[in-house]
Amino acid sequence: MILERFFPDLYISSVYELPLEQLRAMGIRGLVFDIDNTIAPFDVADPDEKLIAYFARLREMGFRLVILSNNNKERVSRFNAPLKTLAVYKAGKPGYKKMHLALAKLGLDPSEAALVGDQVFTDMWCGHRGGLYSIMTAPICNRDQLVTKVKRGLERQVMKVYFRRNGLK
Repeated sequence: MILERFFPDLYISSVYELPLEQLRAMGIRGLVFDIDNTIAPFDVADPDEKLIAYFARLREMGFRLVILSNNNKERVSRFNAPLKTLAVYKAGKPGYKKMHLALAKLGLDPSEAALVGDQVFTDMWCGHRGGLYSIMTAPICNRDQLVTKVKRGLERQVMKVYFRRNGLK
Protein backbone atom coordinates (compact mmCIF):
# COMPACT_ATOMS: atom_id res chain seq x y z
CA MET A 1 0.00 0.00 0.00
CA ILE A 2 1.31 3.42 -0.92
CA LEU A 3 0.55 4.93 2.50
CA GLU A 4 2.99 2.60 4.24
CA ARG A 5 5.96 4.66 3.14
CA PHE A 6 4.65 7.38 5.47
CA PHE A 7 3.90 5.14 8.46
CA PRO A 8 6.26 5.26 11.43
CA ASP A 9 7.97 2.10 12.64
CA LEU A 10 7.04 3.27 16.13
CA TYR A 11 4.67 5.96 17.42
CA ILE A 12 5.25 7.67 20.79
CA SER A 13 3.64 10.67 22.47
CA SER A 14 6.92 12.44 23.25
CA VAL A 15 10.67 12.12 22.72
CA TYR A 16 10.91 11.48 26.45
CA GLU A 17 9.13 8.16 25.82
CA LEU A 18 11.82 6.81 23.49
CA PRO A 19 12.43 3.14 24.40
CA LEU A 20 16.16 3.68 24.77
CA GLU A 21 17.12 0.19 25.94
CA GLN A 22 15.01 -1.38 23.21
CA LEU A 23 16.67 0.83 20.60
CA ARG A 24 20.12 -0.12 21.85
CA ALA A 25 19.15 -3.81 21.74
CA MET A 26 18.15 -3.27 18.09
CA GLY A 27 21.64 -1.93 17.33
CA ILE A 28 20.56 1.73 17.18
CA ARG A 29 23.54 3.89 18.14
CA GLY A 30 22.47 7.20 16.63
CA LEU A 31 19.38 9.37 17.00
CA VAL A 32 18.43 11.94 14.38
CA PHE A 33 15.99 14.55 15.73
CA ASP A 34 13.77 17.01 13.93
CA ILE A 35 13.37 20.29 15.89
CA ASP A 36 10.06 21.95 15.13
CA ASN A 37 7.17 20.37 17.05
CA THR A 38 9.30 17.29 17.78
CA ILE A 39 11.68 18.55 20.48
CA ALA A 40 10.35 22.14 20.73
CA PRO A 41 7.47 24.26 19.42
CA PHE A 42 8.40 25.81 16.07
CA ASP A 43 8.26 29.32 17.56
CA VAL A 44 10.51 28.64 20.58
CA ALA A 45 14.06 29.79 19.87
CA ASP A 46 15.98 27.95 22.59
CA PRO A 47 15.78 24.46 24.14
CA ASP A 48 14.59 24.21 27.72
CA GLU A 49 16.65 22.75 30.57
CA LYS A 50 14.77 19.43 30.41
CA LEU A 51 15.78 18.90 26.77
CA ILE A 52 19.38 19.96 27.40
CA ALA A 53 19.60 17.43 30.25
CA TYR A 54 17.94 14.75 28.10
CA PHE A 55 20.46 15.21 25.28
CA ALA A 56 23.28 15.00 27.85
CA ARG A 57 21.77 11.75 29.19
CA LEU A 58 21.47 10.32 25.67
CA ARG A 59 25.15 11.07 25.04
CA GLU A 60 26.10 9.48 28.39
CA MET A 61 24.23 6.36 27.27
CA GLY A 62 26.44 6.29 24.17
CA PHE A 63 24.01 7.58 21.56
CA ARG A 64 25.40 9.81 18.82
CA LEU A 65 23.03 12.69 18.14
CA VAL A 66 22.09 14.77 15.11
CA ILE A 67 19.58 17.55 14.65
CA LEU A 68 18.15 17.48 11.14
CA SER A 69 15.89 20.38 10.25
CA ASN A 70 14.45 21.91 7.12
CA ASN A 71 14.62 25.25 8.93
CA ASN A 72 17.26 27.93 8.28
CA LYS A 73 20.81 28.21 9.63
CA GLU A 74 19.99 30.92 12.16
CA ARG A 75 17.14 28.92 13.72
CA VAL A 76 19.04 25.64 13.85
CA SER A 77 22.35 27.13 15.06
CA ARG A 78 20.74 29.11 17.88
CA PHE A 79 18.62 26.16 19.03
CA ASN A 80 21.57 23.78 18.88
CA ALA A 81 24.08 26.00 20.75
CA PRO A 82 23.19 24.68 24.23
CA LEU A 83 22.67 21.12 22.94
CA LYS A 84 26.17 20.99 21.42
CA THR A 85 25.43 18.33 18.85
CA LEU A 86 25.88 17.89 15.12
CA ALA A 87 23.20 19.99 13.43
CA VAL A 88 22.04 20.13 9.82
CA TYR A 89 19.89 23.00 8.54
CA LYS A 90 17.98 23.19 5.26
CA ALA A 91 18.10 19.40 5.26
CA GLY A 92 15.75 18.98 2.32
CA LYS A 93 13.57 16.32 3.96
CA PRO A 94 12.09 14.06 2.69
CA GLY A 95 15.37 13.88 0.81
CA TYR A 96 18.02 11.99 2.77
CA LYS A 97 21.35 13.05 1.27
CA LYS A 98 22.26 15.51 4.03
CA MET A 99 21.12 13.03 6.67
CA HIS A 100 23.46 10.37 5.24
CA LEU A 101 26.33 12.88 5.22
CA ALA A 102 25.68 13.67 8.91
CA LEU A 103 25.57 9.98 9.82
CA ALA A 104 28.85 9.42 7.97
CA LYS A 105 30.45 12.20 10.05
CA LEU A 106 29.37 10.27 13.15
CA GLY A 107 30.65 6.97 11.76
CA LEU A 108 27.18 5.45 11.57
CA ASP A 109 25.47 3.37 8.95
CA PRO A 110 21.79 4.29 8.37
CA SER A 111 20.80 0.89 9.81
CA GLU A 112 22.37 1.99 13.12
CA ALA A 113 20.23 5.13 13.45
CA ALA A 114 16.67 6.15 14.15
CA LEU A 115 14.98 9.30 12.91
CA VAL A 116 12.61 10.99 15.37
CA GLY A 117 10.08 13.49 13.99
CA ASP A 118 6.47 14.66 14.07
CA GLN A 119 5.51 14.66 10.39
CA VAL A 120 4.75 11.78 8.06
CA PHE A 121 5.49 13.51 4.74
CA THR A 122 8.89 14.87 5.71
CA ASP A 123 10.30 12.98 8.69
CA MET A 124 8.87 9.47 8.33
CA TRP A 125 9.29 9.40 4.57
CA CYS A 126 12.85 10.72 4.88
CA GLY A 127 13.70 8.07 7.45
CA HIS A 128 12.30 5.23 5.39
CA ARG A 129 13.87 6.43 2.16
CA GLY A 130 17.21 6.74 3.95
CA GLY A 131 17.09 3.31 5.60
CA LEU A 132 16.57 4.47 9.20
CA TYR A 133 14.18 3.18 11.84
CA SER A 134 11.50 5.89 11.88
CA ILE A 135 9.89 7.06 15.12
CA MET A 136 6.99 9.51 15.09
CA THR A 137 6.05 11.69 18.03
CA ALA A 138 2.83 13.56 18.53
CA PRO A 139 3.40 17.25 17.75
CA ILE A 140 4.37 19.19 20.88
CA CYS A 141 1.73 21.85 20.23
CA ASN A 142 -0.95 22.83 17.73
CA ARG A 143 0.96 25.88 16.48
CA ASP A 144 2.61 25.25 13.11
CA GLN A 145 4.17 27.15 10.27
CA LEU A 146 1.64 27.74 7.49
CA VAL A 147 3.14 25.15 5.12
CA THR A 148 2.95 22.52 7.88
CA LYS A 149 -0.63 23.47 8.83
CA VAL A 150 -1.70 22.78 5.27
CA LYS A 151 -0.28 19.24 5.44
CA ARG A 152 -1.66 18.34 8.88
CA GLY A 153 -5.18 17.50 7.63
CA LEU A 154 -3.90 14.94 5.13
CA GLU A 155 -1.40 13.71 7.70
CA ARG A 156 -4.26 13.02 10.15
CA GLN A 157 -5.92 10.83 7.51
CA VAL A 158 -2.72 8.84 6.97
CA MET A 159 -2.32 8.35 10.72
CA LYS A 160 -5.95 7.22 11.10
CA VAL A 161 -5.14 4.35 8.76
CA TYR A 162 -1.90 3.64 10.68
CA PHE A 163 -3.66 3.62 14.08
CA ARG A 164 -6.51 1.46 12.79
CA ARG A 165 -4.07 -1.07 11.30
CA ASN A 166 -2.06 -1.22 14.50
CA GLY A 167 -5.01 -1.31 16.89
CA LEU A 168 -4.06 2.03 18.43
CA LYS A 169 -6.23 4.98 19.50
